[in-house]
Amino acid sequence: MNNSILEIFNLKKTYKHSNGIITLFDKLNINIKKGDLVALVGPSGSGKSSLLHLLALLDDPSKGGIKINNISTNTLNDEEKDKIRREEISIIFQDNNLLNDFTAIENVMMPLLIKNINREEAKKRAQRILKSVKILERSQHFPNELSGGEQQRVAIARALIAETNLILADEPTGNLDYKTSLEIFSYFLKLKKIKKTIIFATHNRELANRADYKLSISNGGIKRVNAR
Repeated sequence: MNNSILEIFNLKKTYKHSNGIITLFDKLNINIKKGDLVALVGPSGSGKSSLLHLLALLDDPSKGGIKINNISTNTLNDEEKDKIRREEISIIFQDNNLLNDFTAIENVMMPLLIKNINREEAKKRAQRILKSVKILERSQHFPNELSGGEQQRVAIARALIAETNLILADEPTGNLDYKTSLEIFSYFLKLKKIKKTIIFATHNRELANRADYKLSISNGGIKRVNAR
């Protein structure tokens, strides 16, 4: 039985630049199991966000490939990639990516409505998860009426409500205070217990050290580092 949720093999990513070709990654090989809680670490500009975009199928590798639940994504068309993202992946973006014309609770309900879940049921679930991230009292506010930290909590709630097996998070606690950061991380630990896989990019050394292990990106390569 294959216990891997994510397999990356010989991954390479290059970009064209006015100064020539820039190689961001080369020959990355990673195997991540179901239930792993992984911290993605490295200096600013090392490629943490770019790697998460590749794993989320929002960008294509230059060489190599990515398997999600043993499905090779290399030859999938856009519609098939959308289906995998909808059913298998939740993404917490660094810049929130909330829909400005919708309230906080409507933003959180959106992944369920896309799956054709009854609106009343979607609202109940959204209220529960907004309460768990301590933002329920702001549920009827629009994103521009929320602080950066409040917007981030709404974005986290929206990602978690979809109940996907793979959660990719880019600096999920970057705009949060210390106490709220620990609360969000404790939610990640609860998800891990039910075999959800979380990969989060972070500069927070304390949270990185609480992960199962770290993936450290540097100079186009990646290595696994024990968190403790």
